[in-house]
Amino acid sequence: MNPLQEYTRKRNFRVTSEPKARILKKTKSKPLIFVVQEHHASHLHYDFRLELDGVLKSWAVPKGPSTTPGEKRLAVEVEDHPLGYAEFHGDIPEGEYGAGHVEIWDHGTWLSNGDPHDGLEKGHLEFTLKGSRLQGDWMLIRTRFSGKKAQWLLIKRSKPAELARTSSNLTHPEKILFTAEEPKKKRRRS
Repeated sequence: MNPLQEYTRKRNFRVTSEPKARILKKTKSKPLIFVVQEHHASHLHYDFRLELDGVLKSWAVPKGPSTTPGEKRLAVEVEDHPLGYAEFHGDIPEGEYGAGHVEIWDHGTWLSNGDPHDGLEKGHLEFTLKGSRLQGDWMLIRTRFSGKKAQWLLIKRSKPAELARTSSNLTHPEKILFTAEEPKKKRRRS
């Protein structure tokens, strides 16, 4: 099955500016990317995405990732997204799936502590993030696999060595990394 079939089914690309579904294979020499997007849809939430197998594995995190070690945050698994979505920010039109404003809250690279495929299959993925805000060791633990959407917990495992952040970053829009008004050139420097 095409991992982006559900993504494509939910969107009208003649109306939305979201990236079209394309599976891209990265070279092994490049690190895998992650992105967290602040999504002002019907309810504010944060989309947590990890690159794997040419797509972004995705979870909706209602309260956003916590930077407090041990604090658990619900992460509801959603459909895979294309890699191009890692750079998406702007507005999803009213009437479209996920309608609302999207901003990039954090981005960087990630490294799995073990085989990521096994971790996702078994419901216990441990990984390290190197982002502008999120750094250090994390876990995704599947708690329920009933219904349409698997529920996970996103947990920070240890205090970041370089950046001590507080969860107050989640409530201050001025702390968004990039806005729709900023040119893409600026974003590539970070």
